[in-house]
Amino acid sequence: MSVARQSLGRWGEERAGDFLQRQGFQIVERNLRTPLGEIDLIARQGRTLVFVEVKTRRSTAFGVPQDAVTPRKQRQIIRAAQWYLGQGRHSGLQPRFDVIAVLAATAEPQIEHIANAFTL
Repeated sequence: MSVARQSLGRWGEERAGDFLQRQGFQIVERNLRTPLGEIDLIARQGRTLVFVEVKTRRSTAFGVPQDAVTPRKQRQIIRAAQWYLGQGRHSGLQPRFDVIAVLAATAEPQIEHIANAFTL
């Protein structure tokens, strides 16, 4: 992955985290690396623990950002989340899988939050 693409991804994850905090979520983890994959953001809202995949694009020339969360990527995120929960963290909370699409085509990024984007 190129440095420019990594930089864009980090920028998008920062915008997504800020967005979630403004919506009342508490950010629990950022860029969590597990033996089974990475989770961009883990946030909590009430009794819900939200595993968030963030996709950032400069344009929609190759589709909207959320289209990049393929079934294969979803399975990877689910496995990483199961590993995380298996460590005994945040027991008793209801897990949920969200996608945040960040479009950086204008001065102010466009953010779309897709709650319950996929399930187990």
